[in-house]
Amino acid sequence: MGAQTLSISEETEQDLTSPISKALVVLDAVALAESPPRFVELLNALPLSRATLHRQLRQLVKEGMLVHDEVHQTYSIGMRVLRLAHSAWSRASLASVARDSLDHLSAQIPETIHLAVLDNNQVLYVDKRLPPRSVSMFSSPGKIGPAYCTGVGKAMLSALPEARLAEAIRAQSFQRHTAKTFVNEKMLRDELARIRQRGHAFDDEEHEDTIICVALPILNKRGEPIGALSVTSTTYVTSLDKMVETYLPAMTVAVQEISENAQIALGV
Repeated sequence: MGAQTLSISEETEQDLTSPISKALVVLDAVALAESPPRFVELLNALPLSRATLHRQLRQLVKEGMLVHDEVHQTYSIGMRVLRLAHSAWSRASLASVARDSLDHLSAQIPETIHLAVLDNNQVLYVDKRLPPRSVSMFSSPGKIGPAYCTGVGKAMLSALPEARLAEAIRAQSFQRHTAKTFVNEKMLRDELARIRQRGHAFDDEEHEDTIICVALPILNKRGEPIGALSVTSTTYVTSLDKMVETYLPAMTVAVQEISENAQIALGV
């Protein structure tokens, strides 16, 4: 296994005052690694001493939060974390509220459907529906994606109040993923203005070549975004204009249903 670069957020770096916060720092680093990291990679990435990191890893493995691969000497997220995540999503999240609406929408639309929320100013995919014919793409439930170049991300950003929007934009990396990626704040803000005007967002091959989508924000009773829904396809199959014409009416109904159900079930 080759060396990899691990990183942690400034917020995480500042919170190392208790064993729990140290354990969470380790879990975050393992979860965000591109591939299961070795001890030395974690040691180089985290502001923890060798002894402290050994103790944390040993305890997290013992508790089932991490798994240690004895052959490759790497660490990965354990089933206990996955069970906790599944329980949280199934009982108290937008995913549970939206399940029936997504199923109904999937029966009407032969394309990939995503449900996402903003998490730490990035996109967290929380549910997905695949058609019988589907294409490989980045997104999957539990995966984090950029907000500035995805349909669901821009849909949610477009509905944020200015103070929150400014904070979210500062958190974007603005890396160029394709020739169409918005790579600075002005480009993104111009696009968000267009989204507010037309009422829906696009991903026009901005995150992945050939992948296109139409997205709508899901709003709470105060008009703030609690999530977003998108229908995703490929330029080999259709166009954005055709997707809007064909799918937007059913998407609008689904988003309204999810919003109303979330207000009741989650009190948002």
